[in-house]
Amino acid sequence: MTMKKMTVRDVLDMKSGAEKITMLTAYDASFARLLDQAGIDIVLVGDSLGMVALGYESTVPVTMDEMVHHARAVKHGVNQALLVGDMPFLSYQVSREDAIVNAGRFMKEAGCDAVKLEGGLEVCDTVAALVRAGIPVMGHIGLTPQTAGSLGGYKVQGKDAESARRILAEARGLADAGAFAVVLECIPDKLAGAISKSVAIPTIGIGAGVECDGQVLVTHDLLGMFEKFTPSFVKCYAKLAPQIKDAISSYRDEVKNGLYPDAAHSFTMQLDIDELLK
Repeated sequence: MTMKKMTVRDVLDMKSGAEKITMLTAYDASFARLLDQAGIDIVLVGDSLGMVALGYESTVPVTMDEMVHHARAVKHGVNQALLVGDMPFLSYQVSREDAIVNAGRFMKEAGCDAVKLEGGLEVCDTVAALVRAGIPVMGHIGLTPQTAGSLGGYKVQGKDAESARRILAEARGLADAGAFAVVLECIPDKLAGAISKSVAIPTIGIGAGVECDGQVLVTHDLLGMFEKFTPSFVKCYAKLAPQIKDAISSYRDEVKNGLYPDAAHSFTMQLDIDELLK
């Protein structure tokens, strides 16, 4: 049976129906197709591609052109999931006009269904402007990787009363601005649960406990493919990096030793080659 295309309305209805939401990242059509066929609800073209796919030290250097390029590729692998493009650093902070133009590129050039951007109360006006322009927006608060330096590094946020109240206010502000969902990253589970009960829009946690309305991970972390570091909140459902390296090493050895390709992996012909070459 063919599943219907996921919409923003469907995501909102999942919260009201107490159905957990699943979201994972993809940066190319091959991975996107696997996620889509596995029934993942939301595919995020995350700016994490800077570290996972492009080799950058952080997400900060990622450009709009790079994001659109990868989002367009991911679109070719997605038929059912909601496709969300991640707004990179300085693509929405300079002006609302820039934000609308850049978010519009995700929709027009890459075929995304929505965009995601980081920030709390300071981006609510931008979120409202995007929504007025017809662009669905997912928020992202708590630990915001693009500005992690100003937060003291990659640390849990909202551990004291003041910062917890601020994050709660940010979630409410984003909901009031028209965001259809909000990512909660690296905050205490009780705070995430309180936020989830306080806003009508779905919360999607990453390092925020089980009381969120959904969960997101970087796919390469989930599959054990990114060996540089693994956040403590990540559960590795596979350890593919060692398997991939073993497979590649076996290929290298067989080629070096003349074992590949063998007869089973070669094409034969019925003609006498010696006669043919005379």
